[in-house]
Amino acid sequence: MLIESNKSLKEYNTFGIDCKAKYFVSVTTSDQLIAVLSDKKYDAHFLLGGGSNILLTQDINALVIHLNLRGITILSETEEQVQIEAMAGENWHQFVLSCIEKGYGGLENLSLIPGNVGTTPIQNIGAYGVELKDTFESCKAIEIETKTEVLFSKKACNFGYRTSVFKKDARNKYIITSVVFNLTKINHKKSTAYGAIQEQLSNKNTSDPTLKNISDAVISIRESKLPDPKKLGNSGSFFKNPVIDADTFQLFRSHFPDAPFYEVSPTEFKIPAGWLIEQAGFKGKQYGDAGVHKNQALVLVNYGNATGGEIWNLALRIQKEVKEIFGIHIEPEVNII
Repeated sequence: MLIESNKSLKEYNTFGIDCKAKYFVSVTTSDQLIAVLSDKKYDAHFLLGGGSNILLTQDINALVIHLNLRGITILSETEEQVQIEAMAGENWHQFVLSCIEKGYGGLENLSLIPGNVGTTPIQNIGAYGVELKDTFESCKAIEIETKTEVLFSKKACNFGYRTSVFKKDARNKYIITSVVFNLTKINHKKSTAYGAIQEQLSNKNTSDPTLKNISDAVISIRESKLPDPKKLGNSGSFFKNPVIDADTFQLFRSHFPDAPFYEVSPTEFKIPAGWLIEQAGFKGKQYGDAGVHKNQALVLVNYGNATGGEIWNLALRIQKEVKEIFGIHIEPEVNII
């Protein structure tokens, strides 16, 4: 393993922020990861996967460990289902496409979500009516303190909306090294209820969509709204859709009766954060090299040489104005470093 000093992280985060790591190493096996964690020369560590869900606002005064574990393995298979394990360093979208190509169903609605497999359970990624937990079986992780491997069941992960135990009680205590999924081979449970997917399928005159049809529809929708981070630095949706209680919802609706919403439960309602940000006047606005994307107000972008601090200041401004106008607090989905 090569440990580098003063390493630029610009190519390792999708915002393209040029922060530096005091030390940097890329690990390709669990044994290498344990060896690095056990090296007493480096008492501070920072874990880096695909870099798609972070905003770097400062240099990292630690050993940055780039998780580059690769491999996809079929653990068990029947005529109806397949259980498949993907290592943490596998690119998520490429993994989804490989499953679709083999006829494995369950992940197609999660196409084109940036990042690597290992980070997907942390925030229970989701899109268009499907969440990671729907196909999740378990994941392996290294406990940082003991340097031992731990198996997390679905129950132990305590999944919620864009969250899990890894963002709560287990935060910064474990490093996910692989994830196991239960996928279907026949009788796929297809999720096509979202209007945007229906519209895409209708445009293609597709009444009985295949897994690839659904994936292609999702990709088209995402590409129309979300910029390619290789061309324009971004981290996808920057804010979570806020979930508010019934009293707050009734007050909100009395002032904004035409606002879109989704009923989570009889006492909880989800408001699209993109709508709130757009109504607050931020969509398409640019402040130096930091800005809000013209097609999707949820996406903050780096137009060239914005610093993480400049993008974060824009996010705080958006938070403040949304709160003042609508009385609703929106939280970042991205991790601020």
